[in-house]
Amino acid sequence: MFTVGLTGGIGSGKGAVAACFERLGITVVNADLASRAVVMPGSEALKAIADHFGPAIINSDGTLNRAKLRHQIFADASEKRWLEQLLHPLIADWIARQLDAAPGPYAILESPLLLETTQHNNVDRILVVDAPEAVQIERASMRDGVAPEQIRAIMASQLPRQERLSRAHDVIDNAGSLDDLFPQVEKLHQYYIQLSELRGA
Repeated sequence: MFTVGLTGGIGSGKGAVAACFERLGITVVNADLASRAVVMPGSEALKAIADHFGPAIINSDGTLNRAKLRHQIFADASEKRWLEQLLHPLIADWIARQLDAAPGPYAILESPLLLETTQHNNVDRILVVDAPEAVQIERASMRDGVAPEQIRAIMASQLPRQERLSRAHDVIDNAGSLDDLFPQVEKLHQYYIQLSELRGA
């Protein structure tokens, strides 16, 4: 399956772009969803996490206590590595199965960490959604109800904007409104259909 990796910094509008592709009938596989799917109650991964970190890491409803887990792995780099070694192959497998099952000429892998992880090795093209940093901060702080300083801290931990852009095959400018977005997506949609046909020929 011809696959386009969709990424961008916080508040860039990845979700809005993904929704535009879905409107055009394209399957969007969300990497964040994959990371939740592999630790569903009853999963082997969740059992391994509970065995490793202790039963307090599981909520009373059987789900993973993400806040507790986040606290533990950020306090200890070796614990973070252990968790990544457990989850990354499972996430990659889940994503691959979803992409393989996707109908249509191509599929989208939406991932905020596409370029920070090895996920970019599994896509044919990289599409970056870009917006000025001031716009990103305003959007994300309004959406998440957090202070702009927190958004700046998240941005500082992400790949720098210029590096992200330098690694893109295609860029969507999302500095404007949602109305400006769809024509850009539609144009890329036609282009990706052509590319997938060329690859299949």
